[in-house]
Amino acid sequence: MKIGITYRLFLSILAATCLAVLSMFLIMQWSINRGFLQYLNSMEQERMEQIAERLEQAYSEHGNWDFLRDKPRFRIMQLLNVRPDDAVYEKGKEFDKRGIGPPVPPRGAHGPRLPFVILDAERKPLFGNPAEARDANFRSIIHNGETVGYIGLLSPKHFLNPQQFEFLRRQKSALILATMGMVLAVVIFSIPLANRLVRPIRSMAAATRDLASGKYSVRVPVSSSDELGQLARDFNAMALTLERNEKARRQWVADISHELRTPLSVLRGEIEALLEGIRTITPDAVRSLHAEIIRLNRLVDDLYQLALADLGALTYRKEDLDLAEGLRDALEPYGAEFVRKGIALTTDISQESKLVVFADAERLHQLFTNLLDNSFKYTDAGGKLIIRLKCHDGQATVDFEDSAPGVLDVELDRLFDRLYRVEASRSRASGGAGLGLAICRNIVEAHAGTISAHPSPMGGVMIRVTLPVAGECS
Repeated sequence: MKIGITYRLFLSILAATCLAVLSMFLIMQWSINRGFLQYLNSMEQERMEQIAERLEQAYSEHGNWDFLRDKPRFRIMQLLNVRPDDAVYEKGKEFDKRGIGPPVPPRGAHGPRLPFVILDAERKPLFGNPAEARDANFRSIIHNGETVGYIGLLSPKHFLNPQQFEFLRRQKSALILATMGMVLAVVIFSIPLANRLVRPIRSMAAATRDLASGKYSVRVPVSSSDELGQLARDFNAMALTLERNEKARRQWVADISHELRTPLSVLRGEIEALLEGIRTITPDAVRSLHAEIIRLNRLVDDLYQLALADLGALTYRKEDLDLAEGLRDALEPYGAEFVRKGIALTTDISQESKLVVFADAERLHQLFTNLLDNSFKYTDAGGKLIIRLKCHDGQATVDFEDSAPGVLDVELDRLFDRLYRVEASRSRASGGAGLGLAICRNIVEAHAGTISAHPSPMGGVMIRVTLPVAGECS
């Protein structure tokens, strides 16, 4: 039989409460018994002192204990001036005058039981039960500076009368009733309490099942600020992240399909035109087909590299490299391209002749060429591109700063998202697939560096790459 968390919680509350109530019951019962017995003991202690003083006086009058051996209980009652039964007492006086003991009183007429034990100087019993004298608290009876006897007070548990027993019984009964009432109250209130505590867990369990089935829009209500409330907030944050990832995945698939459709449509159109005789097979037509195939191949390669980076399977062969030299090698093929477009290319790397970084030469070259491609495609003709290399606090910084057009500040962080374009209407022939900067970010992060986009003072965008230097800046 499967026991739910509600009943387990209910049983836990009930068990803990019963244990606490039982402990309280035992402690209170012990406290009442102990307190009551201590009270009786203190009262009898005072009475024992009175009897001891009177016994000393009586011993002085008689010179021995014979008067007590004859009628011990009657004599003790006389010393205490106790009249448990007047008729019996008067008869005792009368018979005492005759030199004989009083008649045996009827059952129930003996008066209160006296919690004392009286011994002579040789510790022979004069009054009381010697068997009960083991734990008695004795006091010496002194006559002319000598100990002539002992009087001991028995433990209170030996002299409780029926009235006192009844008092303790009633107290115990009241405690039992109070304990049962508390347990009943716990049973009544713990069930709804357990349901209230478990309700958020049930809600979260149902939401988890929905989340597992693909319903990423599910949310759980946050009704408290405790651990369950924090768990609900964390669950909602996780669901939101999964929902965003799912939307990004769908958008990613849609964007990839769209990117692949464009060159494939161009290829199909040109090939169909050649097949139908609309266009003749010329070197220009073949070059056009080749260009579209190259573009499609580059797109597939970029997607493959991003997939490898996501899987952690992109290999890096790192070694100590001269960052300035690697940057110059990447710049060399682009000189003529920038001149043809009318973009003024300025570099500031001559002073940093030796900056050693631990990096993969091929990936580093790919990083710089992607950044150069990005500036070349998006910088207007007649614009400028400034590349700076500097080192500070063990970090090498490479800035690619170009002129207009620029990017809104809110869009700068999204430049490194996959397939993202600032202008949806921009031609893909000039804008590319929007994967270059995403690949740059993966390469930089794999080298323990950072990459960021900032507004350029020249009206364009400045891409800043920071890489750790292997050694000191020279």
